[in-house]
Parts: sequence; C-alpha cells; structure tokens
Amino acid sequence: MVVYGIWTFCAAIIAFIISALVGRVLIPYLHKLNFGQTILDIGPSWHKEKQGTPVMGGIMFIVAITIVTVISTVLYMFIGEHVLGSFILDMNKEVIRIFAGLGLALANGIIGFVDDYTKVVKKRNLGLTAVQKLIFQFAAAGAYLAVLGFSGCGSEMYIPFVDHPVDLGVFYYIISAIVIVGVVNAVNLTDGVDGLDGSITFFVAVTFMLISSALYRLGITAFSAAAAGACLGFLVWNFHPAKVFMGDTGSLFLGGLVCALAFSIKMPILLLPMGIVYLCEMFSVILQVGYFKLTHGKRLFKMSPIHHHFEMSGWSEVKIVCVFSMVTALFGIISFLLVNFGVIRFIPGPIY
Repeated sequence: MVVYGIWTFCAAIIAFIISALVGRVLIPYLHKLNFGQTILDIGPSWHKEKQGTPVMGGIMFIVAITIVTVISTVLYMFIGEHVLGSFILDMNKEVIRIFAGLGLALANGIIGFVDDYTKVVKKRNLGLTAVQKLIFQFAAAGAYLAVLGFSGCGSEMYIPFVDHPVDLGVFYYIISAIVIVGVVNAVNLTDGVDGLDGSITFFVAVTFMLISSALYRLGITAFSAAAAGACLGFLVWNFHPAKVFMGDTGSLFLGGLVCALAFSIKMPILLLPMGIVYLCEMFSVILQVGYFKLTHGKRLFKMSPIHHHFEMSGWSEVKIVCVFSMVTALFGIISFLLVNFGVIRFIPGPIY
C-alpha cells in the first residue's frame, strides 16, 4: 500500500509540473499567434477587460494528463502485478477503461479545439453550431461505449441499494450516451469565471482518486491523480486574474474526462452528487431559456449560467470559485461516504 500511495503521489506531482511548465511556453506562443478571446457584448461589462486573453490553454492539462496517464498505465501493465500482487483483479479491463476514457476526453478536446480555432480565426465568439457539436459529441460517446462493449467491459453499472452491478442491456448505451453528452456540455458551461472550471474539476478528480483507491484500482487512481495535478498546474496560470483561458479545447476535454472517471468504476450515478455544480450550471441555462420563452422576455436569473448570476449580484470571481469549490468538495465527501459505507455498493473491495 505504500507503493500504491507513492505511485499516486508521483502521478499527481508530475502532471502538475508538466501542466505548469507547458504554460510557460504555450501562453507566449498563443500571444504570438494572436489567439485571443473575443468577449460577448451580452456578458458582464467588466469582462471586456479580458478581451484578447489567450484561449486554448486547456492544452496544458491535456498534454500533462495524456503523458502521465499513458506512462503510468503502461508501467502498471508491466510491473503492477509483481509489485501489488493480490490487489490487482482483471487488469486488462481496467486498462481498457482507462485508455478508452482518455480517448473520450481527447475526442471531446479535439471538438473543442476546432470550435476555438474557428472562433479565433473569425475573431468572434461563435464557433461550431450547436447541432454540429452535438453530432460530434454523440459520435465520440458512441465510439467510447462501443469500445467498452466490444472489449467485454459490459453494460453494467452500480445503483444505490443494490449489492451487484445492474445490466441494463441496450438501454445502458442509450442512457450512457445521453449522460455523457449532457455532462460534457455541463462542464463546458461551467467555464466562464477565472479558475472556476479547473477548480471544480480538481475536487471532482480528487474524489474519484479516493474512491478508486478504496476499490483497489491503481490504474484509475493514477488517472484521477494525474487529472487533479494537471488541473492545479493549469490554475497557476488561470486563477484570477487569468493569464490564459482553457477554451472549449479544455472544458470539453474535462467533460469527457469526468465522464470517463465515473464510467471507469461503473458508477456514473456519482455524477449526480459530484457534478452538482456542473448540473446547476446547465439547468440554470435551461430554466433561463424556458422561463424567458414562457414569460415572453422575463428572466429567472440576472444572467445564466448561474455563476454569472452571482457575479451580477456583486460576488467577486474569487468568491464564486471558492464557494462553488467548497460545495463540490462537500458533495465529494458525501459521494465517498456513499461508496465507502455501502449505499451504492454493499460489497467492499475490487469492482471487477
């Protein structure tokens, strides 16, 4: 178990260092290319000061997470069994879930990159259309689920108060695709205040790290640790006042990553408590649009997503990040306890 802890710590630290160091090279390069953010006129007026801040900063943590995850997983395949012995069960399926999950995150990151590049080239805050994004996102989710299905990883998930994974058959793929696309876009909507998306995802990744560690899944634990460390490395440059934005390149990648971590332990149900902030951001937009149409022009919030409502109410960006992060951390603790005390699964130990 000491080796287990050292491995996880190294994954987080190395990912942090890579992410932060990439920023030193990437930010000046983005400035040189004039890849700056165009701020919408309908947003808070003080956001105009951010005009020209480089986007696509998500490349920092994408590079870090990809490098650390690939290296740690390959090492896990070659030496894990000899070092950890009986703690490892069905390593092949775990490795498949890790690489498939990384593929899901990268696919969404590519979608985001195309969107960001389109915005930058056209010098406006419009990239891919909503329909185009959804088509690509469902294709990415479908490919991910197909890999899991064809590799024998099953169509099962754990649900509360059932002591074994439930096989939903074909409905698993339909429901999962909708959940993945929904969460990816929810994470995307959370990106709008300096440091917010990176901070929220850091706490989500830490929670998944603790849960997967308790389930003896070292590969997934290292994957989660790399995500947490890389997010911190990015926050070195993104915390208020931000020197770079993650852009859709980063936020869509993080959305795919969060889904991958949840599905890798067969517990997408945990996205409800752990992703509480993401979901509030998404539903605030849905409610705002619906209320606006029903009342012919009235607004439920001062502005959506909901972080802008608090911003328009006088909250500073730092306060929003701190409060939203504390809420995420609290629900992360609740999620860990739900798993650890058997509410989601009654049988302790490895999940496969």
